[in-house]
Formats: sequence, structure tokens, C-alpha cells
Amino acid sequence: MTIQLPCISGHGLRAVVTLSLILTTVAEARSERQQTGEDADGFVSIFDGATLTGWRAVPEESASDWSMRDGVIVGTGSADRLSYLVWQDEQLENFELKLEYRFQTEGNSGVEIRSRVDVTGKRPFEGYHADIGHVGIGPHILGAWDFHFATRREYPCERGTRLRIDTDGEPHYSTINDPVTLDDIHQGDWNVLYVIARDNKCQMYLNGKAASKFTDETAERLRRGAIGLQIHDKGMQVEFRNILVRRLP
Repeated sequence: MTIQLPCISGHGLRAVVTLSLILTTVAEARSERQQTGEDADGFVSIFDGATLTGWRAVPEESASDWSMRDGVIVGTGSADRLSYLVWQDEQLENFELKLEYRFQTEGNSGVEIRSRVDVTGKRPFEGYHADIGHVGIGPHILGAWDFHFATRREYPCERGTRLRIDTDGEPHYSTINDPVTLDDIHQGDWNVLYVIARDNKCQMYLNGKAASKFTDETAERLRRGAIGLQIHDKGMQVEFRNILVRRLP
């Protein structure tokens, strides 16, 4: 049997070649995402669900506070100190972070972003801190931004608040429309924390609803740094899983 192929003009041939190149590029990109663990939205898992590879405890003597159980990172406070589990890329600049967390005890925790070593010794790190805690801990913690600065002024940014720190370091506050409420938080069960850090703006969402946002217009603003999971208090326990990061331009 003879198959007759249609004759393709110069313009048509160029179109076919272009389409072929596009399809090849898409296939190669999909293959690369699969190899690196990147999903269709560009998020990459930074926790393999089985080990703490790529993470380190700060301070080192708090390493026993962090463990693995059933695909979950478990942080258990063994002393009244700040303990962090820090991801290995400590120069993250613009990114989105998604993770799930759960409290089965009372406690104060959070995720440090753009953090760096606090050379004054006030805390292990200075950085912007997305605060979380058990239901009832208060709007100054659950869903709030905390500012861990070594020498700068530290500002309240409670749940439901939008904060702008102007170039002179003065705060300006407004209210977020329809923010997350305690009814939206799952006590004793998994909750989704979503953080966007782009340029001088940082936003926090809990279970899909806005929690708090800030813009830091000062020259001292933090531009890059580490991600760190936190244990705050002795006797508390917090769990983390499905930790994903997407880098932004």
C-alpha cells in the first residue's frame, strides 16, 4: 500500500518544524521536572518524607528535638530554647512556600524566612517569622508575622493585619478583608501554611485564607536567607509534612 504525504509549502514546513520544537521543549521540561521532583506548578519538595537529608538543627545541641515519624517531621521541645530545623539553601530570595503543619499539644511555632545568623546572640537567627500555634494562642502569634531583628525595631503584625513599614521605619496598618478566623483552623489536625516572599513584600495564608501581610520599604530589609522550622517551648510538639518551594524571578 502506498501512502501519499501532502505537499507542504515553505511556510507550512516552517510551522511544522516550529511546532515540533515547541513540543520537544515541553517534553524535555516535563522530564526535567519529574527528575528534580518539580510538579506541574513549579513547586519542588524540599523534604523527602523519609529522612532529614538537606536539613540541619540549630543550635546543634537541639538535634535530638527533631525526628521522623510516618513521613512527618516531628519537632519536640526538650528545653526552653529556640530550636530550628534549617533547609540547606540559605540564600533563598523570592519564593513561595507551602507546607502542612499540625499541633497535638499547645505550643508556639513558626517558619523563619530570609533568616541569617544573629551575630548579637539575641536569637539564633534574625529574619521574618511566619508565626503559628495552637488554636487559642492569640492573634499576635497564630497567623501573625513576627520580626526577629538583631538591632532594628520589631513591629507587631497580628492576624488579619496588613503592615507597611515606610522608608523611615514607621509602621502603617490596615485591615485585611475577610481574613482567616479561628473557625478556619483545624485544631489537632493538619493545616496548610502558604507564604509568598517577593521583593519587599511577604504574605501569609492559612487554609487558603489571608492571615497577614507586610511590606518592608526600609534599606535594612532582608533580601535573602534561610527557611527554618521552629520549636519555641519545652514540652510542645509540632509536625510538618509536604514541604514545597517554588522559586520566583
